Amino acid sequence: MDWFEQISKQLLGHWPTPLEPLHRLSEELGGPKIWLKRDDCSGLLTGGNKTRKLEYLMADALAQQADTVVTFGAIQSNHARQTAAACAKLGLECHLVLTRRVQWASQNYETNGNLILNKICGAHIHIMNNEQAEEETKNLIEILRSEGKSIYVIPPGGSNATGALGYVGCAKELTVQLKNEHIESPILIHASASAGTQSGLIFGLQSLSENIETLGINVYHGEKENLKTRIQMVLSELCESYQASNVSNLPEDLIQIDHGYLGKGYGIPSKKTIEAIQLAASLEGIAFDPVYSGKALQALIDKTILGDFDGYSDVILIHTGGAFALPVYQEALTNQ
Repeated sequence: MDWFEQISKQLLGHWPTPLEPLHRLSEELGGPKIWLKRDDCSGLLTGGNKTRKLEYLMADALAQQADTVVTFGAIQSNHARQTAAACAKLGLECHLVLTRRVQWASQNYETNGNLILNKICGAHIHIMNNEQAEEETKNLIEILRSEGKSIYVIPPGGSNATGALGYVGCAKELTVQLKNEHIESPILIHASASAGTQSGLIFGLQSLSENIETLGINVYHGEKENLKTRIQMVLSELCESYQASNVSNLPEDLIQIDHGYLGKGYGIPSKKTIEAIQLAASLEGIAFDPVYSGKALQALIDKTILGDFDGYSDVILIHTGGAFALPVYQEALTNQ
């Protein structure tokens, strides 16, 4: 992957993140050996998967001589929190457009969790209702430009071809760890929402000629086809932008998605999500969040019990971070 090493990036994280065996959870479930790729340990303001994406996005922002970054997410967005931290580290002004898209009845949903970290990083926080967000965001950008700001806009989740490069790098990092641990033909499982993580993994593994299955757990899209369409779009951008990778015309069956764990919607954990989080914490001392990694964990537990992974010796769950949002789900976590 010589082409990949030539791409500019801004170091923000701690790499490689650990690949950790979950011995007690594996024994409890009685299926294949379970491993956790600890991208929650990436190091940028409690970590998470967006750190990898931001290394390439921030490098691009600096190359364009931007002094201000604008990005988007839900109120408890992990992407927004890590973007705030990256901007603070690099001395860029940060504006977070956060929308009330999650219908979660908690008194501290708009004050606790990731909101605290955004504020201590000095980010400018703009909380909006969904129906007003598009117009208000246009107004915000016009105001910033009128003030002479040079603006770099990052899409939700940092999920475009530039951001997805972070998970091309993860694929490369992970294949080295798999060889070191003598793991052959595992299946990767992770939460999938804005498509950058899954797209980057697929593209990276294909660049390396690694035949490793990747299963995304839909945690965001009520319209099922939307997620697949987004993944295809980012993959197309990657193929077009990085032709030196020799990856093109990717088979459609590489995109594997399970839609069975969305529950009542984005940001709303089911009873089984909470039970999965509690099980992992009690057996392994690891915290998962109720929005992303907790639903992927729920899927892993459920599918292992059902025997869906019996054909694999190893299952690798990618922990995408987000545990700092747990306080705003206090009622659900303590009333089970």
